[in-house]
Amino acid sequence: MDLLPWLDGRHATPEASRPSLTVAGRSLRAEELTAAAGAVAARVEGAPAVGVRADASLETVVAVLGALMAGVPLVPLAPDAGPLEADHIKADSSIDMVLNTARWPVDVAARRDFTPRHALESSRTAMVLYTSGTTGLPKGVALSASAIATDLDLLAEAWHWTPDDVLAHGLPLFHVHGLVLGVIGPLRVGSPLVHTGRANPDGYAAAVQERGATMLFGVPTVWSRVAASASVAQSLSAARLLVSGSAGLPAAVFEKLRAACGQGPLERYGMTETLITVSGRCGEPRLPGWVGRCLPGVSSRVVDDDGVEMPRDGESVGELEVITPTIMDRYLNLPEATAECFTDDGWFRTGDVASIDGDGRHRIVGRRSVDLIKSGGYRIGAGEVESALLAHPGVQEAAVVGEADPDLGQVVVAYVVADKAVSSAELSDFVAGLLSVHKRPRRVEMRDELPRNAMGKVQKARLGTR
Repeated sequence: MDLLPWLDGRHATPEASRPSLTVAGRSLRAEELTAAAGAVAARVEGAPAVGVRADASLETVVAVLGALMAGVPLVPLAPDAGPLEADHIKADSSIDMVLNTARWPVDVAARRDFTPRHALESSRTAMVLYTSGTTGLPKGVALSASAIATDLDLLAEAWHWTPDDVLAHGLPLFHVHGLVLGVIGPLRVGSPLVHTGRANPDGYAAAVQERGATMLFGVPTVWSRVAASASVAQSLSAARLLVSGSAGLPAAVFEKLRAACGQGPLERYGMTETLITVSGRCGEPRLPGWVGRCLPGVSSRVVDDDGVEMPRDGESVGELEVITPTIMDRYLNLPEATAECFTDDGWFRTGDVASIDGDGRHRIVGRRSVDLIKSGGYRIGAGEVESALLAHPGVQEAAVVGEADPDLGQVVVAYVVADKAVSSAELSDFVAGLLSVHKRPRRVEMRDELPRNAMGKVQKARLGTR
């Protein structure tokens, strides 16, 4: 299958299924988008790889599409990447051309017919996305065109995504969520894209009311802000589907949105290395805290420290492992790290802690490195403690970690943004009343805010510092 069939002259694709594009109020019609990207493709064809400064602009999307048209591996860079990160990515991926910069600008008014010399479908690397680098420098994840195309087709089926939809979001364009799902997705499906420039509630409301958006992508931080405004939340009721990802959505936010606009967001789960492997389905019940079932062709299991599969009872937690047709090709230039990610029998170790119930639904607890807490012989998922804290009406944000303890091995510690009238002891007792007593936080620290990255994920490594 070609990644973007309508770009290949061998396919007679109706013009109506070639998507239009709007980013931060600037628009290109389908034929303008194709011709502008053709000018980029002519510039980069034959390059071993090409970088793109991936800010929220028309220039970024035109550059991305141009690289795909030319069959050149794409390497997106965060627009605020510091020199250490940017220099590492450039050297690691062997790119000497970074589009959408002063040296290599992108002219969205340029026009050129371009016929690809090679089909966009194959096992060739389509893009290299760099992980966030929580341990050391970021690793380049090489993703094939076929893996991306397969994943998007599976999601289109699960979400009933068609060319009649209009997708809107304001996500960063250098990650799987904003770029692969949020840009390549509508380009593949053939649906128009409205990027709001920034992920703010008013932008989402305007996309629905003024642009007719039917699908909205967001991260929990965005949905929390939407839920905080009853009028904004109600304005989204005309959209047929809200999708949340990149981090767990608090149950309280889910319920507020369901009450205000008639639906709670559909959740899904994935990684840069695997793309999206687990998702809710349109037409099926949505349960807060659960991210759905495996997509067709994907298998999953949860294992303990010895690699023994845990019961599918919805309670037992362990490391999630998957086998999927959407798996990465490799970590760029890191064969040993690539091999370490797989078990001897071929399962990919996600590093995430999860539980699976009898119906195959998944609940993601967090990262094994920071979110699986072993205290006094118990295995505690940080995510379930966070959910309990967020059920308190005075709590706005919560992050839970395990900290070393000479007696218990680790103790549960919570960092919370809450009303001033709420006390640490009150929150510890509140959790003990909802969960098993051994899961209560032994220490609760109040914060004005929690450190987050560009995708809204809490940076737990920074929680011990102020």
